[in-house]
Amino acid sequence: MDVIYVLWLRQVKRYLRSRARIIGSLGQPLLFLIGLGFGLGPVFQKAGQGNYIQFLAPGVIAMTVLFTSVFSGIELIWDRQFGFLKETLVAPVSRLTIMIGRVLGGATVAVGQGIIVVAISLLAGFRFSGLTAVPMALFFMALIALLFTALGTAIASAMSDFQGFQLIMNFLVMPTFFLSGALFPLGDVPWVLKALARINPLSYGVDGLRGALGGTAYFAMTTDIAVLVTVTAGLLLLGGYLFSKIEL
Repeated sequence: MDVIYVLWLRQVKRYLRSRARIIGSLGQPLLFLIGLGFGLGPVFQKAGQGNYIQFLAPGVIAMTVLFTSVFSGIELIWDRQFGFLKETLVAPVSRLTIMIGRVLGGATVAVGQGIIVVAISLLAGFRFSGLTAVPMALFFMALIALLFTALGTAIASAMSDFQGFQLIMNFLVMPTFFLSGALFPLGDVPWVLKALARINPLSYGVDGLRGALGGTAYFAMTTDIAVLVTVTAGLLLLGGYLFSKIEL
């Protein structure tokens, strides 16, 4: 437990020390909220879909958690390059314990970033559906963060340098976000997009956040939770296995 706490604390301190990273990571959410939220808001309203900011904000929050989570996992490559990972792996504890500490730290950072975007969304005009919105939203943000930090760790465990980083961005992170229903309702899209959304774990995170914060959900909330918990557990096992195979 001490090792898990130390690794968790290191991840959080690294995040808090990097003010440029905190500010820089807010640029994209602001762009989506202002550019799309207000730019496409009138079109969305004329189509009979209501307030676009109210629809979009949960998706932007999920996007923030997604990006921060994956990049927290990929920081493993950075630690490998500069030798910190080697110092950690020679500690007299199991590699699974080390991996759990890193994942918890990365997930905490991602949830913290998501909370900041929630505050920005409120300033942009977003409103909660009720008193239970905040704890449920935190729960879904934590599930999304754990899932994608574990995924990032699993990917980074199989990589030795940053050469594949752009590939991950272009063929994993961005499609995961855009095909999750974060920017458009899933009810009236072609069946191909619906099928892709159903196999995309982030879709259930976005839908859970939208149900918790806005009161409207495409899937059932129980389905959202079940899928996220199942996929998170599977990725934690995969990440733990790949992490255990890292060679010093």
